[in-house]
Amino acid sequence: MPKLPPSKVLRHEPGEAHPSHSYRTPQKGKLPPSRRALRSVSMKRVLIIEDDRDIVELVRYNLANEGFQVTAAFDGGTGLSTLKKTPPDLLLLDLMLPKLSGLEICREIRKDDSLNRLPILMLTARGDEADRVVGLEMGADDYVTKPFSPRELLARVKALLRRSEPPVDAPRTIEIGRLAIDPASYRVSHSGKAVALSTLEFRLLYYLASRPNRVFTRDQLLDAVWGTDRFVTPRSVDVYVRRLREKIESDPENPSHLKTVRGAGYLFETRAA
Repeated sequence: MPKLPPSKVLRHEPGEAHPSHSYRTPQKGKLPPSRRALRSVSMKRVLIIEDDRDIVELVRYNLANEGFQVTAAFDGGTGLSTLKKTPPDLLLLDLMLPKLSGLEICREIRKDDSLNRLPILMLTARGDEADRVVGLEMGADDYVTKPFSPRELLARVKALLRRSEPPVDAPRTIEIGRLAIDPASYRVSHSGKAVALSTLEFRLLYYLASRPNRVFTRDQLLDAVWGTDRFVTPRSVDVYVRRLREKIESDPENPSHLKTVRGAGYLFETRAA
């Protein structure tokens, strides 16, 4: 059993995003038996790409304490190479990285058929909503803004992993026009060609397509697709719908299926199929 890290205060230097906040690692000691038992079961693998080693140490300690296997990379190039060699179950990704930015890594992941379903949780010191929206548009599934509490981060990691699991008894494939949606394999094809979707993109598409010609508000979609443990805002639904249109619609500006109902929400229309 490796020794736990010594007690220390992890401080940001002056000029960094949040100089008034500090991260603290717990006092050293042994993990309780319930935590040690978690290590004997199949552990979920988390990769963190973050250039702040203090934050990496904090995240590694808290996730390992909950039974996760954690590896780290400290720049974007090394991180992308690492996840391609050994894909994790979830990626914690800082936006501002040396060598290759987090946004570029998101873009590369979502273009790769073998990685496009990987859940991505952004870590960012930026508080502006526009930056978070850009991250979601590039393919991230959720975000947490620094400084964050370990409890909040752990809750978001667990929520993303739960949503990435396919249902045990998946219903039948939906075929509408040129579109085929297979919930058993989480695969989508358009005109016979595979369409690469992230897990949350697939869940949103399947939810709407399996309830055709019905209007759902953003809050209804958040409850149904993201769940009650969600952290994202209603604006995130707009981002995901836009991403889906770009992938499944022949003309995203004039969609045949994913329609906006002004003042109400969204629907998946089949009448034109």
